[in-house]
Amino acid sequence: MSQVNISDIDELSRVANVSRLQVIRIQRGLILNISVGAIAKIAKTLNISIDSLVTTFTKPEQAVLQSKDELAACQQEYQKLQQRMLEQRESLAAEFRQSSIETIESWLLQWPTAAAAVQQNPHLPAARLLSLVKPVEQLLKQWQVEAIATVGEELAYDPQYHQLMKGTAQPGELVKVRYVGYKQEDKLLYKAKVSPVLQQDGE
Repeated sequence: MSQVNISDIDELSRVANVSRLQVIRIQRGLILNISVGAIAKIAKTLNISIDSLVTTFTKPEQAVLQSKDELAACQQEYQKLQQRMLEQRESLAAEFRQSSIETIESWLLQWPTAAAAVQQNPHLPAARLLSLVKPVEQLLKQWQVEAIATVGEELAYDPQYHQLMKGTAQPGELVKVRYVGYKQEDKLLYKAKVSPVLQQDGE
């Protein structure tokens, strides 16, 4: 444990995400009585192989009974566990992509046609295109992505959430939003781009 800067079994239990009882069983030479998943987590946390962990903490009388075939079975089960975890991650990622595509389905199907129509007729009212963007807005809402302010809004300058496009401003001074920013729950994704209100008067 000292080699990986872990002070005691409580910290090992927490870092490895296994119960304290599992660690105590290993200390008492009962490593063969705990799950393969717990052994794998503890071995990974200690930065050693499963074989090394099992060999180190197996009682002498158990070591005699512990055949190579049993160790191989243990490793095989661990590999199966890893494979199942990988497949589960891939499955969840695929479900997420499919759900996202279904949410913006109408936009995917209609936007290229709308964009082509605008290119052919530059005078086409842009307001007619706004409804096509609603599926994208709905997707962002599902992802809990929120806009920071709105375009044209005047508010107090906050350097944590606002980025000046030009000029200078002190925190609390009035600025105008040129481009919205975004945050996801408590995580800042993009700062809103702003300009000092006083400098806009001379434009």
